[in-house]
Amino acid sequence: MLCVAWSTGLKKTMNAANGSHAEPNYRWVVLAAVALMLAVAMGQLVNGLSVYIIPLEKAFGWPRADVALVNTFGLFGVAFGGIVVGRVVDQIGTRRVGLAAAAAMATCVILSAYATALWQFYTLSFVSGFIGGGALFAPLIALVGNWFRFGAGLAIGIASAGQAIGQGGVPFGAAFLINALGWRGAMLTQGIVTLLVLVPLAMLLRDPPWHGSAAAAAAAAAEPLPLPLALSVPWLSLAVLACCTCMAVPLMHLVPLMQGQGISAADAGGVLFTMLIVAVAGRVAFGRLADHIGPIPAFMAASLWQTVLVFFFTQVHSLGSFYVFAVVYGFGYAGVMTGVLVTARYLTPALRRASLMGVILAFAWMGHALGGYQGALFYDLSGTYTVSYANAAAAGAFNLLLMGTMLWTIRRRHRVPVAA
Repeated sequence: MLCVAWSTGLKKTMNAANGSHAEPNYRWVVLAAVALMLAVAMGQLVNGLSVYIIPLEKAFGWPRADVALVNTFGLFGVAFGGIVVGRVVDQIGTRRVGLAAAAAMATCVILSAYATALWQFYTLSFVSGFIGGGALFAPLIALVGNWFRFGAGLAIGIASAGQAIGQGGVPFGAAFLINALGWRGAMLTQGIVTLLVLVPLAMLLRDPPWHGSAAAAAAAAAEPLPLPLALSVPWLSLAVLACCTCMAVPLMHLVPLMQGQGISAADAGGVLFTMLIVAVAGRVAFGRLADHIGPIPAFMAASLWQTVLVFFFTQVHSLGSFYVFAVVYGFGYAGVMTGVLVTARYLTPALRRASLMGVILAFAWMGHALGGYQGALFYDLSGTYTVSYANAAAAGAFNLLLMGTMLWTIRRRHRVPVAA
């Protein structure tokens, strides 16, 4: 599906954009490498722990909230790493940073297979997020945005679709590995696969030929922005903190929610995998939508879809119903991450994009961390997921309020509709 979307997007983008024939063809190689790297790396860091929650709970007797903190530490690592590494990438380029990140992440996952204490899991997860995920998300998305001067929404949608494949595929595959090898064997296997996949892909990364040129610097200096950076960056950061708090709850707690209703881990992983495969189409579709109606309206449309539907996971009880609802929810929720990314690109100048995206996406990952942790915390306190999912819906509503106000402010400031 990703390949079909990629081919279709190539034809449409080249036909739609005047002068796009001058865009280097290598940008599609970069896009494919980024999509696959995000699938492997972010599939593990965002919600790959979800199928390990109950095995670790049973193996060590730890409370579920303590186990969920492993994921929280990883996402905080991604958040802070993105800020630091984004600045480095702006100075030395993406490839060398990507290679170091690939090696560090694989090493941490392999070492986690031998961990015996919570502090070891927390430390390794944080380092994996800081050095690995911090260098493999915001900088790679910024790289795609810089390569695609035309049709950036579609390109970023395809890149984030790769992440969606990983968020479904990694837990789905890990569930079978756990059944076959135990949780330690499964984690060791994941680490080896991570190394074998990410390092060759990182070798394909390259900055666009105009990166760092005097002409590019002059163009960036003259680039008009819809809002001053001192206003837009913190504003969007707070909004994505809220939207990702909402998003994280089903990503981390759909599998345990279903297991609590007597559904096996493999079947629950299949529902999550289905939801995230549907999300591939959603991410591409909302990226294309952003090219037509503007990034902020597309972001808000996806956020509304997610916010309205998220609580209803707690009202579904049969495996068949979970599959149906996951398909409906998955397509719209998927557009949220694409919306965040294209909006961040829209609000930031090219020469500072990696570092500023690192700041904005730091709040996104903190939202993921907060959402995943509060989901487990309120489950431990109440014995159900009702409050956890209600909190998710409330966070989504707050994000809509912030983004609606931003859209109104930009339109009033410029007196014209917001364009992509």
